[in-house]
Amino acid sequence: MTDVGGVDEGVRRRRSSEIRISKSETNSKSKIRMFQQSELSMTMLETQRSGVTSTFVARSLLTLVLVCPLNVSLADNVEPATEAPITDEDREHWAFRPLLRPELPAVKQGAWARNEVDRFILAKLDKRELAPALEADRVTLIRRLSFDLTGLPPAPAEVDAFVSDESENAYEELVDRLLASPEYGRRWGQHWLDLARFAETDGFEHDLLRPNAWRYRDWVIDALNADMPYDRFVLLQLAGDEVAPDDPASTIATGFLLCGPDMPDINLQEERRHNFLNDMAGTVGSAFLGLQFGCAQCHDHKYDPVSQLDFYRLRAFFENTEPFKQQPVGSAADLVKFEKAEQVRGRKIRELALAMKTIEAEAIKRLREETKDPKLQLDRKQLIARFTADEKRRYDKTSKESDNLRKKKSPLPMGRVMREKTGKLASSYLWVRGEFRQRGQEVSPAFLRVVNHEGRAVPKTIPGVATSGRRVALARWLTHPENPLTTRVIVNRLWQHHFGMGLVGTASDFGTVGDSPTHPALLDWLATELPRRKWRLKAMHRLIVGSATYRQQGRLVATGNVERDKQAAANWKKNISHDPENRFLGRMPRRRLEGEAIRDAMLAVSDRLSDRTGGPGVRPPLPQELLSTVHKGHWTVSPDERDHRRRSIYLFVRRNLRYPMFDVFDRPDTNASCPRRNQSTIAPQALTLLNSEFSLNAAKDLAEYLLTHADNEPASQVDLCYRRVLGRAPSSEERRMALRFLKTSANALRSAKRPASELPVPKNLPADRNVHDAAALTGFCLAMFNLNEFVYVD
Repeated sequence: MTDVGGVDEGVRRRRSSEIRISKSETNSKSKIRMFQQSELSMTMLETQRSGVTSTFVARSLLTLVLVCPLNVSLADNVEPATEAPITDEDREHWAFRPLLRPELPAVKQGAWARNEVDRFILAKLDKRELAPALEADRVTLIRRLSFDLTGLPPAPAEVDAFVSDESENAYEELVDRLLASPEYGRRWGQHWLDLARFAETDGFEHDLLRPNAWRYRDWVIDALNADMPYDRFVLLQLAGDEVAPDDPASTIATGFLLCGPDMPDINLQEERRHNFLNDMAGTVGSAFLGLQFGCAQCHDHKYDPVSQLDFYRLRAFFENTEPFKQQPVGSAADLVKFEKAEQVRGRKIRELALAMKTIEAEAIKRLREETKDPKLQLDRKQLIARFTADEKRRYDKTSKESDNLRKKKSPLPMGRVMREKTGKLASSYLWVRGEFRQRGQEVSPAFLRVVNHEGRAVPKTIPGVATSGRRVALARWLTHPENPLTTRVIVNRLWQHHFGMGLVGTASDFGTVGDSPTHPALLDWLATELPRRKWRLKAMHRLIVGSATYRQQGRLVATGNVERDKQAAANWKKNISHDPENRFLGRMPRRRLEGEAIRDAMLAVSDRLSDRTGGPGVRPPLPQELLSTVHKGHWTVSPDERDHRRRSIYLFVRRNLRYPMFDVFDRPDTNASCPRRNQSTIAPQALTLLNSEFSLNAAKDLAEYLLTHADNEPASQVDLCYRRVLGRAPSSEERRMALRFLKTSANALRSAKRPASELPVPKNLPADRNVHDAAALTGFCLAMFNLNEFVYVD
């Protein structure tokens, strides 16, 4: 390479704003020299010349060198990155301290405590001279438990059974029954999918489909229902293909690593993989370690002792991986079954092809005899045109059967999984300023320094693992007893979903700018308790919901005992005054349901919730005004109406088009891991519940249920409606107001003289029921769905 006029010749070979320079060491040094010469030249030109053109040329030269991206590796010329050593002060931050099991605190109100959790809560209340609230009534408790553990409201019969059960262990038996329900996995699976940023499309401009993404969703649900130990849950999602390569379920679990958005541009493969690995490292850091690792991909973290090298060391665990979007995930038996079915299909296709040739041969023979031309030749199209009616019928039937068989390939389960690359291990690098074209020094996988108190090294090999074992090593370190973060993070997430706020408010930021724990000793006690309970999450649920803390009233309700109620009211007032944010849990927080739980509850109370589960995401109808803005094919409504009524976790998740009801109720953006959903209060929420087609249809279905299951008396219908929607009977005043509403509404509809076809009546209205009364009942059901008591859990 020669210089022309002091400018490296490579500068003249620009294309699409890129300076293409050879990757050799010589040309790398040439680039650095060119930068130095250009900088000096610009200074000289600006000081010695006054010509605008000369200054412009000099500036342009420097801009070309500094700004235009270079397809060149500078690893040999970049100074090794430095990182500050981890200090004792760094490790003094509460989240980075070694995990030690605290002693149970002494408390003044010990008789109130039901288990160890309550002792830690009481210690904080005692210190502030506060008292806990009274225990909630059984109707409130079963509704709270049912929504928390299954995401569905209790049926009236379940409420009656619990209220009338006088046995000492009635509450514990209810908890066990709810945890054993398959609905548990569907409820808590959604919490995990928020963290995993699960969706069934890629995102970005084209938002392409991911046909097999649903298998990971189903795996999460099944794993939670089976009460898979959390350490195993972590291991399989990070390295299922390494520890159990022949187990389809274990390889599907690695779909966690593939849940993020993707930009499948064939012209940007290098950048695409760079972003893919960065997203993976950042999500693993936040989901399992509760740290904002993504902040360190361009520079050292500004606040936490996480260096840029730490980030790329974590990323190095995944450097040797590659995603497979269409990977057979069937068992050995499934593969054998597939091969046999394909053999049968192939044989049948050949038989049909032979049958078609036989018909053709018979026809050509007949035509030669009819034309007395033994050499008659016709192409297939001409021959078919001269078939007899019988020949054409047989030929068409055989041809159609053959076409159908060719299209109907035997189903082989396919999934999106992560696999280890074969051959030499891929090298890992630090990328300067996070830029994928600026490769820095080589790095090796290593555990996060600030919490790697024992200085554990990543093993070169792992017994029983045929691959590099890097991800296995990472998963085992994450769940090692010496790691102080992983168990703290997961028990805090469990607590958050039961109380609305974690012991640490910033559930995925345990760093120095995140919230400090309100009850640090309780957090550490729970974190040490999880391994003691064999990493079983259901055991932790039993512990938390079995506490007196969880059973407290969420609003002040009189019990009928005058003295007790008077004292409770005084305690409540003091609690509100001294702890308005309820940080110390002297009462149960009131929580709004998520959009998914509201939708599922509306379907459940109207007796329309489908029991279908699993499989590709379902696309229910969308409002016409929204559908008109969607590209054709981006939301093809599922043909079976029963699928439209499935639980919300089974609805199709498109990144660029969120289901309206979920959107207004703060469904998170699936482009990033979501540790805690926002809870806004906005007008579209009320408008959706009151005016949406889904809400109106649910109200019609509920009205139909009331008309067919209650006596033909408005009072009976009102009572049953309250019991199904709110889980309780109405008060006398509520019943009076409801009956007045029904009467007034029905009379108004009669006076309006609208055609029956325009009235909001149930689809299958019993013949002996009045349409105006039925329409009024639909309006009443719609009003019930709009009560705060329906969308909130006390």
